[in-house]
Amino acid sequence: MTGEAAAGVLPIDKPEGPTSHDVVAMARRALNTRRIGHTGTLDPFASGLLLLCIGWATRIAEYLSGLPKTYIAVARLGVSTDTADRTGAVTGTSERWRELSRDEIVRAFQAQVGSFLQVPPRYSAKKVAGVPLHRRVRRGEDVEASPVRVTIHELEVLDVQPPDVRFRVRCSAGTYVRAIARDVGEALGTGGHLTALRRTRIGPHDVEAALSIRELHDPAARQRAMLSPAEALSHLPAVDIGAREAAQVLHGRTLPPPPGTPPEGPVRVLHAGRLLAIAEADGGALRPRKVFPDA
Repeated sequence: MTGEAAAGVLPIDKPEGPTSHDVVAMARRALNTRRIGHTGTLDPFASGLLLLCIGWATRIAEYLSGLPKTYIAVARLGVSTDTADRTGAVTGTSERWRELSRDEIVRAFQAQVGSFLQVPPRYSAKKVAGVPLHRRVRRGEDVEASPVRVTIHELEVLDVQPPDVRFRVRCSAGTYVRAIARDVGEALGTGGHLTALRRTRIGPHDVEAALSIRELHDPAARQRAMLSPAEALSHLPAVDIGAREAAQVLHGRTLPPPPGTPPEGPVRVLHAGRLLAIAEADGGALRPRKVFPDA
């Protein structure tokens, strides 16, 4: 597998079952290239949007992995598991959910909205001293990850059919949706875990435009779904420059900011519609941070 696929970002609709790494391996075989990475892990039991960065577009992954993510999930009250999802061993049960009103349940979920410190599930990929937490727990170590600040931007309860609660959540990168089910269950005194999880959006990118696993081997379908690096970074402001400035940017030189440049923050530097660099707008200067001569 030594070929070099065209650079871009391929949105994939991951089914339940395979890991995110499995999907990358499938894509490497289908595209005959090893230079592929993803921008945010989905657990095997989860489905939904996975963004694969291909070719030199792997260098823009950091600008995608931090985007807010939207999920539709189902929590089950009354049963706690050691993984906080349906794949784990049951650690406790309660019938208290039968005593709760719909309003009480909805309020407990909506109380999760905001910024707070969330404890990652013990069986998670969060690293402790450089080793994934799930690996250390399976070795018998009594270890927990430190709480991490997360932000729940929106949480809407879609349906309450006790003991199951279906909800939509938009949250910051690094948020564990199964921890929401766990924490709401604890707040209600019932325990809880996640039974279903589907990622529907990453920033501006929607799963409706994603490719199925089956379509990975269809070149025409891949071409239709593939986003150019400039399109994939549509959440960043764009600055268009001419040929002379383009030559300077490709040598990493700082430019005076063209009219319309934001006063600060990362921007896409485009020439003839192609992404030449990601630069930092800094007052009176535009400083290239990553340059893409292969574009």
